[in-house]
Amino acid sequence: MKYLIGADFGGGSSKATLLREDGKIIAAASKEYPTFYPEDGWAEQDPEDSYRAFVENVRTVMRDGAVSPDEVACLCLDGATHTAVLLDEQDIPVRNAIYWTDSRSREEVRFLKEQYEERIYAYAWNTPNEMWTLPHLMWLRKHEGTDFRRIHKIMFMKDYVRYRLTGDFVTDYVEAMGSMLMDVPNGCWSDELCALAGIRKEMLPQIVDPMEILSPISERACRETGLSPHTKVIAGATDTVMEVYASGAIQEGQMTVKLATAGRICPITDHALSNRRLVNYRHIIPGLWYPGTGTKSCAASYRWYRDTFGGEEQLKGTDAYEQMNRAAERVPPMSGNLYFHPYLQGELTPYFDASLRGSFTGIRSSHTKGHFTRALLEGVAYSLKDCYELILQENLEIHQAIVIGGGAKGKLWRQIVSDMLGIEMIRTRNNDSSLGAAMLAGVASGVFASFEESIAKCVEIETVIRPDMETYKKYEKGFRRYQSIQKALEGIYREMGED
Repeated sequence: MKYLIGADFGGGSSKATLLREDGKIIAAASKEYPTFYPEDGWAEQDPEDSYRAFVENVRTVMRDGAVSPDEVACLCLDGATHTAVLLDEQDIPVRNAIYWTDSRSREEVRFLKEQYEERIYAYAWNTPNEMWTLPHLMWLRKHEGTDFRRIHKIMFMKDYVRYRLTGDFVTDYVEAMGSMLMDVPNGCWSDELCALAGIRKEMLPQIVDPMEILSPISERACRETGLSPHTKVIAGATDTVMEVYASGAIQEGQMTVKLATAGRICPITDHALSNRRLVNYRHIIPGLWYPGTGTKSCAASYRWYRDTFGGEEQLKGTDAYEQMNRAAERVPPMSGNLYFHPYLQGELTPYFDASLRGSFTGIRSSHTKGHFTRALLEGVAYSLKDCYELILQENLEIHQAIVIGGGAKGKLWRQIVSDMLGIEMIRTRNNDSSLGAAMLAGVASGVFASFEESIAKCVEIETVIRPDMETYKKYEKGFRRYQSIQKALEGIYREMGED
């Protein structure tokens, strides 16, 4: 038997999946690590945390799966887009990586939109906002000039971990799009965009295909990880496209609804979409795209809520999310007219406004903790509905929706989202990005003959979620109120940001 390992680096944890050639998951392991918020609107990660988590997870799945190093045919990494790791001449990180939810670069984004939006769109096929690497670098050049001048190499989180394994200074074309430094039509780095960032193209990695087989794992990395030098390593891609792939969405007309650290809705198309409030990315499947929407704080909102208000359940040794979900299930839809806006880090689609803030609105003395929990789940679903409205405007023919991400494990949340959007959604048994990475490793190494075979072997429908149309009608009314609250408060949020 041959085995494959996929490893993912997300907003709050890293996960590794050990996959057998018959499509069965043999073992999985995850390890949380922190995202730091040193100032309001900032979000950073320590690259060393990702590497340590990778090492621990790989050793765990190989031990639990009773697999020898030489039985692992191929390894693939994926990670959250836009999170640049900056290395000095000794390959030591200059500073923590700015995570993509960070919103410190508002002034830089304002400048880019006013002076260069059309030029940037011509190269990047996306419009500037605070999540892209380009404005992050501009901010660093202005505010941390000493560290900025020490930058020798710029790579991205999963590429940094892989660099520690093989020494290859490369990235894939999906990740490269996420930097806003790429000339997308020509498949190379853009001189003009690099000049805006104040960097040289030589500081950026070579752009390769996600299935490119790279150098062997070094002797040192083999000692640290327990991997074999005979295990092939491929370039990999971003976490979202791997989740899309792991869900089986490789054809036009399919759509994924993601409940993870961030929330995303991504239809599968054969072209980039022109609506500039959408984000365009190429699929790993040749000729396809997964343009989409994004809400910054999806499962991140629930994790914040758990960490801030869920301490009692954790002290009792029970699963905090399960405890909170049970209380929320006892609360009827609409949460007693309590509304939550999940703008903990500002918001992307459809507002692209870093000044927005999170809020609970309509609090009454009759509201219990269950009301607050359900309101939070509904608030994220309202935010996804805000995103879905843009998709509907594109007149795409969607024949299948698939719910993915760690948040989709909760039955209540899945049902709320289905009721909110008014659509039937499929949930597959396993659909996280580390599985997608392992599947791609299988295709690249020949363990699977094709993308289609990998899906036939690895993707299994677990359940179908059907909307309650009476609840859908209630949420339609609630959604208009949700939008009205956002509009009423946006000016106040901006004033807060100026204090």
